[in-house]
Amino acid sequence: MFPLRDSTPSHHFPLVTILLIITNTLVFIYTISQGMYGMEEIFYTFGLVPAYYSQPYGAPVGYLSFITSTFLHGGWMHLIGNMWILWLFGDNVEDHMGAGRYLVFYLVCGVLAGMLHFVFNLSSPIPVVGASGAVAGVMGAYFLMFRHARILTYVPPFFLFTLPAWVYLGFWAVSQLWSGATELAFNSYGQIAFWAHVGGFAAGMILHSFFVKKDRIEHLPE
Repeated sequence: MFPLRDSTPSHHFPLVTILLIITNTLVFIYTISQGMYGMEEIFYTFGLVPAYYSQPYGAPVGYLSFITSTFLHGGWMHLIGNMWILWLFGDNVEDHMGAGRYLVFYLVCGVLAGMLHFVFNLSSPIPVVGASGAVAGVMGAYFLMFRHARILTYVPPFFLFTLPAWVYLGFWAVSQLWSGATELAFNSYGQIAFWAHVGGFAAGMILHSFFVKKDRIEHLPE
């Protein structure tokens, strides 16, 4: 299922959301300009490699990679998918948090997402990159803040459904939890950091109320 648009209007210009999209895009363009070996070096330097922290290797940039990894992407579809979801849900969350609070919220969710991934992949030497953990935090906030919004959803090959936000986002969150649990059960790990998604979504749900501006709480839909 792929979301196309939501029914929640925003009342303020989503400056931080747009700057995050631009920053991620520029970082990606620079990354791919370095060629295959250059990209790999960047990923192992600035991506999140759990083994750096659980074994005496030492991370090249210390704990900063819990943030820098959220600005790296492995391909155009990876980037576009994350940025589209950020644009779709981020403007409304930013609308009720304000630019500064929203930026801190986004980064904190990204860090907490990386921490949960680390907990479930302590010895993994594979670098994790992508904004999906931080974006999942935005989705978690939207899930509670705008749960009755309507999401126009495309279901391949040619079906369109309008779903309540809590249904769409709830299904997505459960699917990530199920996939992460399945990987643990069978001790098989793919290229998707499901636990980072789960961690980000949970962080967004738990923390969003601390970041919403008090004068905008009353404008949240019932």
